[in-house]
Amino acid sequence: MKTRWYKDAVIYQIYPRSFCDGNGDGIGDIKGIISKLDYIKSLGVDAVWLSPVYKSPNDDNGYDISDYRDIMDEFGTLDDWKEMLDGMHARGIRLVMDLVVNHTSDEHAWFVESRNKDSEYRDYYIWRKGRGKNGKKPPNNWTSNFVGPAWEYDEESGEWYLHLFSKKQPDLNWENPKVRQEVADICNYWFDLGVDGFRCDVITYISKQKGLPNGKVKFPIIGQEKYTVGPHYHEYMHELNQRSFSKYDSMTVGESIGITPDNAGEAIDERVEELDTVFSFDHMGVDFAMDVLPRKFNLAKYKKILNRWQQLPKTCQPTIFLENHDQPRCLPRFVGDYKDKRELAGMALATSMLFMRATPYIYQGQEIGMTNCNFKEEDYLDIMATRVFQLIKKYFPPLMPYAKKVMLKRARDHARTPMQWTDGENAGFSTTKPWMLVNPNYKEINVADNENREDSLLNFYRKAIAYRKGKDVIINGEFSLVYPKDKNIFAYIREYQGRKLFVLVNYKNKPVKFKMPKELTFTNANLALSNYSDSRPAPENMTLREYEAAVYELE
Repeated sequence: MKTRWYKDAVIYQIYPRSFCDGNGDGIGDIKGIISKLDYIKSLGVDAVWLSPVYKSPNDDNGYDISDYRDIMDEFGTLDDWKEMLDGMHARGIRLVMDLVVNHTSDEHAWFVESRNKDSEYRDYYIWRKGRGKNGKKPPNNWTSNFVGPAWEYDEESGEWYLHLFSKKQPDLNWENPKVRQEVADICNYWFDLGVDGFRCDVITYISKQKGLPNGKVKFPIIGQEKYTVGPHYHEYMHELNQRSFSKYDSMTVGESIGITPDNAGEAIDERVEELDTVFSFDHMGVDFAMDVLPRKFNLAKYKKILNRWQQLPKTCQPTIFLENHDQPRCLPRFVGDYKDKRELAGMALATSMLFMRATPYIYQGQEIGMTNCNFKEEDYLDIMATRVFQLIKKYFPPLMPYAKKVMLKRARDHARTPMQWTDGENAGFSTTKPWMLVNPNYKEINVADNENREDSLLNFYRKAIAYRKGKDVIINGEFSLVYPKDKNIFAYIREYQGRKLFVLVNYKNKPVKFKMPKELTFTNANLALSNYSDSRPAPENMTLREYEAAVYELE
């Protein structure tokens, strides 16, 4: 029986390679996660979303899977994983695993076999003859999300295979019913081991347009043609739900480029029996998860986007996040030049996100206000950044200064610097040199320092998470924006069965005047949460201080 537990849950994302090194080899691992379970419990979160820990050659840091039923050697063993799961469940924490099934690694046994034209696994992937006299031109003009052509030529079989990401990540052919059954079997394998749900990676890519027609390439080399939510997407997801998800008290969330508030009901309404929730990226100011072009933040537009998701029927559960492994750190993106008010700004963002009708996701380090890193070109390790640099150097060398500037804002590497636990060697992440550059500001920004200060960002997250737990007004209440076009203030009302919450946040590093709106009426008020110790006990006409945030209970 599905309890829909995720409607009253806060989920913490762990990127295992960068979370904590338990064996001293410089790489985060499962033993490291086990050592921090009490810390995770102390946050008050209900579940952990764990980025991939399966066997992988690591072309895309684990999102290229070579064995779905085993654990990557660098991270530990299946027994370590079981110990971790038992430790989470003993602490009341559920586990949501990453499900990466649009593609596999080219080192997966299925793909190795598929190179043989006569193999039963040939149709597990999307192989096509090329164009031109000798078939040496790609079957169509599709481009990879990691820049460049989406096709790779295989000399052995004389055909091309499709990869919407790295050439080492060949796309699975979901039109093959055997592939769909394999995916269901993989899900059930992990469910039977005790997993509580899945985050489904680029899941809206699984159904390709019939005939694989040419796309409208926006720009040679870095053009994008995504073909999301293809003709059989809903059919495939409903089938997977029936064969797997619906059999367990599970939660599924899809990385769902192409799902918008306009069509979300077709994808996540409880009655359609597909996914439970989805991640959208429109509020992040990007077109899709791996979009590298920075956009200027506009609070009025941001609120309008979030409001559209909030107005979905109660049978559709939204999500909200500010950071993840594919996105840079949130502070510079949303609040601009926070200068010496980093923690106040972090508290403002936490307040505005945690009290909407949504399942909130917090990414490791977000709770202490970790920041982007001032990388040099040689510091970037992620395939997206390195591929962009390679192609710019090859085709447009004069644009390299601009490319470097863009990556300092948008590279995925920013989210993958090691977790900053202490001000000691390697930020307490490892006893040896970490696999990736540690942000030099770990001396000032770390968990140990936050633990020692009652007014820290970490302790504010704990208070806010504890406050939202179990409150019907947050789980089910109506959402209405106050001053939706205001470019400085994010304010909204939550109301349910006579109970009312008023959330008021100044997004600016400057004082901003707030005038009480006519629709905000009450007889009594209680200040439930604030990032200033002397905030007003009730909302009124006032000047909000820099990044001031408050939550009021109203009667």
